[in-house]
Order: sequence, then C-alpha cells, then structure tokens
Amino acid sequence: MRFKIPCILLLTVVLATSVNGCSEIPENNDPVIGVWSRTGVVEGTAQKSSQREEWIFNDAYLGRYHRYEGLNITIRTDFSWSEAQGVYTIEYPGLDRAPEQVIIRQNPDGTTLETLKGELLAHRE
Repeated sequence: MRFKIPCILLLTVVLATSVNGCSEIPENNDPVIGVWSRTGVVEGTAQKSSQREEWIFNDAYLGRYHRYEGLNITIRTDFSWSEAQGVYTIEYPGLDRAPEQVIIRQNPDGTTLETLKGELLAHRE
C-alpha cells in the first residue's frame, strides 16, 4: 500500500518550514569595518625595502592581516576583533603576536587606528 501526500499539503509544509526557519541577521555597521593599512621602510644590511601592513575588518568580527616586504607577502593570517566602549581588541590566533587594543581617531588627514598609548597602528583606506 502506498501513501500519497497531496501536493498542496506538501507545498504548505515546505513553505511554513522555510518561513519559520529564516531569521534576520543583524547588520553590523561598525566604523572599523573596511581596509586599514600602514606603510614604512625597513632598513636592512644591504638596502632599504618597503613594508606594508594591511588589516581587513569584516562584519562577522573577523578579518585578514597581511604583511608585505617589498613585493612579497611575508605574513598572511586571520584575526578576530571585538569592541567594548570604543576600544577595539585585535587578536591574532596562531601568530606569536600579542593582542592589540586600539581606538578610532578622526584627524585632519583622515581616520586612524591608534593604540591606547597614542601610537599609530593604521590609516583607513
């Protein structure tokens, strides 16, 4: 004996399940989201080379960190970030690098991330 479910009943169950299963993901509009970078010059024994660090913050409290020396990527890793009362903590799991705490500052030259000691970490791109 074979049981047949009427098409309309099956469609109703699928529709009800999909509507109830959907939940809205809250939008994260944090001002840190985006690309931040810092450039500098590394003086070696033979010659000078450029160094660039780049932080890409996303809305899922994660990001990517890259360090370039000249044209070569020397570090590429993920990081996590959190915010509490305007202070952002950046953690680099898997790297031998201490977490960094920074704040966003508006300057005449643009927007920067600065350490709690007032040192520049990065500029907004």
